[in-house]
Amino acid sequence: MRIHVTFIDRVGITQEVLALLGGRNLNLDAVEMVPPNVYIDAPTLSPDVLEELRDALFKVRGVQAVSVVDILPGQRRRLQLDALLAAMTDPVLAVDGAGHILLANPALIALCGREPEGASVAELFADPGLQAALLEQGFRLPLREVNLDGQALLLDAQPISETADQGPSRLAGGLLTLYSPSRIGERLAALHHDHAESFDALLGDSPPMRTLKARAQRVATLDAPLLIQGETGTGKELVARACHAASTRRNAPFLALNCAALPENLAESELFGYAPGAFTGARRGGKPGLLELANQGTVFLDEIGEMSPYLQAKLLRFLNDGSFRRVGGDREVKVDVRILSATHRNLEKMVSEGSFREDLFYRLNVLNLEVPPLRERGQDILLLARHFMAQACAQIQRLPCRLAPGTYPALLGNRWPGNVRQLQNVIFRAAAINESNLVDIGDLDIAGTEVARQTDGEVGSLEEAVEGFEKALLEKLYVNYPSSRQLAARLQTSHTAIAHRLRKYGIPGKT
Repeated sequence: MRIHVTFIDRVGITQEVLALLGGRNLNLDAVEMVPPNVYIDAPTLSPDVLEELRDALFKVRGVQAVSVVDILPGQRRRLQLDALLAAMTDPVLAVDGAGHILLANPALIALCGREPEGASVAELFADPGLQAALLEQGFRLPLREVNLDGQALLLDAQPISETADQGPSRLAGGLLTLYSPSRIGERLAALHHDHAESFDALLGDSPPMRTLKARAQRVATLDAPLLIQGETGTGKELVARACHAASTRRNAPFLALNCAALPENLAESELFGYAPGAFTGARRGGKPGLLELANQGTVFLDEIGEMSPYLQAKLLRFLNDGSFRRVGGDREVKVDVRILSATHRNLEKMVSEGSFREDLFYRLNVLNLEVPPLRERGQDILLLARHFMAQACAQIQRLPCRLAPGTYPALLGNRWPGNVRQLQNVIFRAAAINESNLVDIGDLDIAGTEVARQTDGEVGSLEEAVEGFEKALLEKLYVNYPSSRQLAARLQTSHTAIAHRLRKYGIPGKT
C-alpha cells in the first residue's frame, strides 16, 4: 500500500513519521520527500493497520492529512520515462560519467540481443577509442559512425549535466542515440527538438498550408477528439503536437503510441496499463498506461488504422465514458484525456470493408484535419529544403552549405512520395556526403536530376529555374493533355493557373 502524508514543514517531522512505520515492523520499499509531503511505499501495510497508523500519525504535531495513493510521484515519473523510451524506435542508452551504461530502451536491447546495463561503452561497441573520445570531449561529439554487432550506425551524443545548488553544473554522463543512416534526417530533428512544438513548426506558406494552419488553430482549442489524415511523411505528428500546444491542456503531458509498431498485447498494456499479477513478469504494483500517465493531457494514437478489432472496441468504450480497466484488472479507472489520432489510410473505405469499426470512426472523427502532400505544396519545397540544409549542417557540426540553383528544378519536379520526411532525408544525406559549401545536383539522391542537369549552368536565379522547369514540364505534358483543362486535371491545379502559364510560355494550342 502506498500512502501520502501532508504536513507543516518543521525540523524532525519526517523522522517522527518514519519512526511510526518502523515501530510497526513495516517494510518500506520507497520513501519520497517533497516537502511538505512524504510519500511512502509499504507493501505489507494492511487496511486494518492503516487505520491504527492514521490515528497515530495525526498525533504527530504538524501532520495535516493521510491518504492512500496508487503510485508515488517518482515512480510515476520513471514510468513516464519508460513509456517515452519504449515509444522511441531508435536505440537509446544513458551512461554515467565514467562511460558505464545505466539504462537502455527496448530498441537498443533488441538490437544487441541482451541487456547492456552495467557494461561500458567500450565493451558494447568493442571500441575503446569511442569511450575515450566521449569522456575526453564531455559527451559532446560530432555525429560519427559506429559498429554494433556488425551493423553500421550513426551515433549522436548529448551530455547530461547535474545542476548544483552553488557553483557550476557537474557532468553526470551522456545520452547516446543510434540511427540507421536511412532515417538520420527524420530522427535527428525529433531528438534535438529543433522544431518548436507549436504552429511555428509547420513550415510553409503555400495555400494548402495556410488553409491547414488556419483550420488547425480553430480545432486545437476545441476539447474533442481530432482525426488527422494524410500520406506517410507529411508531418501528422507535428500537427498533433501543435494542436496540443495551442490547447487548454498544453501544460499537461502529450504522450504518443504508434499503433503499427507494437503487437496487440503490448499495445494494450502500453495504452491501458496492467494490474498486479496480470501476467508472468508483470511489475509487483502493476503499471499505469499512457491514458493514466497523460491524465488532464493528450494521447496521440498514430496509425490508428492499424489498431486491432479488440483494441478498437476497448478504445471505443473509453471514448464513450472516459473509463477503462487495466489489463487483468477489475477496477474502473476514469481519466480526463483528449484523444488525437492519425492515419495515412482511408478509414471510410476500411469501414465499408468491415476492417474498422464504424462507431469508432465517428467517435474519432468529431474534428478532422487533412495534411497536404508535399507535391501539392510546390512553393514550400525550396523553403523546406533550405531549412533542412541549415538544420543538417548544424547537427553534423559542419560549416554552413547551400543549395546550388541547378538543384531547384529537380527539387520542384520530384513527386516526393515520402513527402517532407523524404525531402529531409535527401537534404541530410547531401549535406553529409558533400565536402564543399555548395550542394549541387549530383549530390541529391532523387529522380528528375536529368532534367535539372540540362538546365544546370544556364540558371542565374530561382525565378529562372522555376520558369525553365515549368515550361519544359508543360511542353512535355501538352502532347498527351492538349488543353488547359486536361492539363489542370493532370497537375491537380486550377484551369486558370494553367491557362495563364500556357499563354506566358507561348505553348501552341493555348486557350
